[in-house]
Amino acid sequence: MGESNILLVVEYDGSRYHGWQKQGNTEGTIQGKLEAVFARMVGTPVEVHGSGRTDEGVHARGQIANVHLPESVRMEPEEILEYANRYLPEDIRVLSAFQVPPRFHSRLSAERKTYRYYVETGKKAGVFERKYVYRLGEVLDLDAMRTAAGFLVGEHDFRSFCGNRRMKKSTVRRLEKLEIHQEGTKVILDYTGNGFLYQMVRILTGSLLEVGMGKRRPEQMVEILEAKDRQAAGFTAPPEGLFLMKVEYPEAALGQSTKQIRNIKSQSGVRRSEAWMPEREGSQE
Repeated sequence: MGESNILLVVEYDGSRYHGWQKQGNTEGTIQGKLEAVFARMVGTPVEVHGSGRTDEGVHARGQIANVHLPESVRMEPEEILEYANRYLPEDIRVLSAFQVPPRFHSRLSAERKTYRYYVETGKKAGVFERKYVYRLGEVLDLDAMRTAAGFLVGEHDFRSFCGNRRMKKSTVRRLEKLEIHQEGTKVILDYTGNGFLYQMVRILTGSLLEVGMGKRRPEQMVEILEAKDRQAAGFTAPPEGLFLMKVEYPEAALGQSTKQIRNIKSQSGVRRSEAWMPEREGSQE
């Protein structure tokens, strides 16, 4: 049969980690923790591929990863899930696992991603939500922010919204959807696109918040895009309010597991108003 390629839907509280990507011998990364567990399972080092490299302090409700396991691992996906969660720290959970075609790659096969950013506009933010929402404490003009968002949707060169000034590859991306709504005193920004640059969502958020606070005009988003200069855009919003919500793939990439995976993904989205108070015990104070 040969090796198997296993897709993992992963949820994590990124508060105490140095992001997704392992850094040399740094153990304090999500990727590092997952690889340690699968190395224990297999008996040799393995590589876990993620759909994206979330930054330090950023969370995920629906990160997608994949790992190739040798034929010697005679375990069903459900057994792999149970094994992983037995040894992972409580602030990292594998929500589901599926076997996918050998050529599937969580990052290279991805079609689109959705991120969500939470902003607390009230003055009395709770102490327990501090790791899961940006506590701005200012009332925002949502109509102005939505007008500004309209200038950003579509295919553009987002170089001005990239935190890596030495980026040599193309900075053109397609932002398919940017929605802004309010729940109580919290403002929520949802971004869906075919790919995101380093810190792109956080810089977009910072720029939109400046519009909401009256520090920029909505039309300035056009000028920022045209400038292709990081200095033209707004501040980088802090990481704690950001969640990777879901990653979508074409059916051809998922093979026979398509229906199962789509059913799971539709059930594993964040419940409204709960992202700043994760249900899992290991994610709480």
